[in-house]
Amino acid sequence: MKFRGSILVVDDEEIVRDSLASWLQEDGYRADTAADGPTALAKLTQQPYNILLVDLKMPGMDGLQVLAQAKTLPPDAPVIIMTAYATVDTAVQAMKQGAYDYLVKPFEPEELSLMVGKLTNTQALRRENILLRKALKHQYEFKDMVSKSPKMEAVFQLARTAAKSSSTVLILGESGTGKDLLARAIHAESPRRDGPFVGVSCVALTETLLESELFGYEKGAFTGAAGGARGKFELAAGGTLFLDEIGDISLKLQLDLLRVLDAREFRRVGGTQVIKVDARIIAATNRELKKLVESGTFREDLYYRLNVIPVTLLPLRDRKEDIPLLAEHFLAQFSTEMQKPLEALSTEALEILMAHGWPGNVRELRNVLERGAVLARGPIITPLELELAQSDVVPSPPGPAEPADSLKDVERKHIISILKQHHWNITRSAKALGIDRVTLYNKMKRYQIREVE
Repeated sequence: MKFRGSILVVDDEEIVRDSLASWLQEDGYRADTAADGPTALAKLTQQPYNILLVDLKMPGMDGLQVLAQAKTLPPDAPVIIMTAYATVDTAVQAMKQGAYDYLVKPFEPEELSLMVGKLTNTQALRRENILLRKALKHQYEFKDMVSKSPKMEAVFQLARTAAKSSSTVLILGESGTGKDLLARAIHAESPRRDGPFVGVSCVALTETLLESELFGYEKGAFTGAAGGARGKFELAAGGTLFLDEIGDISLKLQLDLLRVLDAREFRRVGGTQVIKVDARIIAATNRELKKLVESGTFREDLYYRLNVIPVTLLPLRDRKEDIPLLAEHFLAQFSTEMQKPLEALSTEALEILMAHGWPGNVRELRNVLERGAVLARGPIITPLELELAQSDVVPSPPGPAEPADSLKDVERKHIISILKQHHWNITRSAKALGIDRVTLYNKMKRYQIREVE
């Protein structure tokens, strides 16, 4: 049997100690025992344990005192409290002092196995998380972008090479794949890194406004032009100009842009002075420019002028091996920004992310994880906190349209459903939901859930 870790059982009743040790050994753990708190603490100073299983009521030093002392000793192993005097207040007190969870005596071997197994899996996730963080520091990165896909690594390598030149780069890819991030990364790796990075969305403005935005204008050039203004080409001098959604500009602006790229000079709207272009051009689009050229809505000569170094970003569905790496990357960011101890996703949560289609690509993944980070009540994010419903993963059969429930309604119904499945057993229901019992009690109180339902 595979070794699963070491556990110290602390209880003043010999028959309880021996029974628990026997159960745990059958599950593949090494189980040591201690008859009281001082003996347990002495053993903790001699060797580390993965988990401590501690009785609450013991003569002399009780379980909460053992918990407090154990927290001061490396490696700060998680503590499960055992008690025959179970109340929510007792549980809350133990959890506030740092207990992982608690078991109510008498309990079945299966209940102990479930709790210890979940904790062991969580510890394994944390170890994997540490390895991923180390990997992120040495591999798979191109500035703020991460991937371990061989195809994406080839993209990063091409981008690094392109960054060393002043040639125009055309970034292709679906919405949410990170075209803006890649453009910024290329700028940051280029000899122009100390110059400005100026971006403009070509789809967000009308033709007239976009023309003024790009080239600037002189006083009186149009109604309301009380003074002159520099355009993006001027503002990007010495740096990089990023033209996002280039496939959406009008034919007139396409011609104007072509002239600028060819002559490397332009005039402001309403002006006569010739201004030299001193900006590296990076363009991006989520549209298929070749098809637009074929349909006559995009100039072929501009396409070839932009398509000097084409770089294509893959959709997330074609590089799902990156989801765990991206999740770790984003959780590390959110942990710092929110000042929360976000460590990893639960196994179930990661499985849901891996099964999702991600039409919004990396941007959608980031938004889902940010929502989970905000709602997270502990270091491990669960499916309930991600709010990525199973209907988002597996298509539901067609049926009559119904009004969408609020998030609270969805969570309340889901909790009631799980409670009914487990015959209102709080411990088993909490396990199924991926939360501890105190959190489940709090949610039941908040949503006024009672067994009569």
